[in-house]
Amino acid sequence: MLAAEYKDEDTGDHIKRMSRYCSLIAEKLGLPAKEVQNILYAAPMHDVGKIGIPDNILLKQSKLTDQEFEIIKTHSTIGAKILANSKSKILQVSEQIALSHHEKWNGKGYPQGLSDDNIPLVGRIAALADVFDALTSKRPYKDPFPVEVALDIIKKECGQHFDPDVVDVFLENIDEILKIKAAACSAEDVSLSDFVWSERDQLEGVE
Repeated sequence: MLAAEYKDEDTGDHIKRMSRYCSLIAEKLGLPAKEVQNILYAAPMHDVGKIGIPDNILLKQSKLTDQEFEIIKTHSTIGAKILANSKSKILQVSEQIALSHHEKWNGKGYPQGLSDDNIPLVGRIAALADVFDALTSKRPYKDPFPVEVALDIIKKECGQHFDPDVVDVFLENIDEILKIKAAACSAEDVSLSDFVWSERDQLEGVE
């Protein structure tokens, strides 16, 4: 996570919001508490593969070329390779999220072109949380969209990009989502220690 943050100064804030959005959606979907906790800690590593993307592409302020976009897309498989083959449950979930958070419900995502329930649930949750935060945040190549515009985009992409059930839960709990967004610290105040597990957590996370 720290390595990814060094690549992009906006990453710290995104990591914090992303993980909290994911855990809230997972909780409201009725997942067991341990799975919700796993997603909370796993989601921040969704874009760790971006450490393998050249800065001139990752931080480019103008539109990407088709070739550059193909390179950007490899961050999902790079991240999965970085996180692969761990005995830790948290890293197993992280690998799933890294690999699948750009898949789309209609099968037009990447890297595997999975569709519907073939996409891991954690990937479907992360996909929505990631897009909402990306739309409503300032990035090197864009200004933030108003929340209303972001929600309109998400509604239009329901059943296309996003799992309809995940969208429904997200919209039903939008007030809590916006509280998380409002409470998130500025990038200067973000500390990766917020995601450090206790010794007990580490022992429980390893099977």
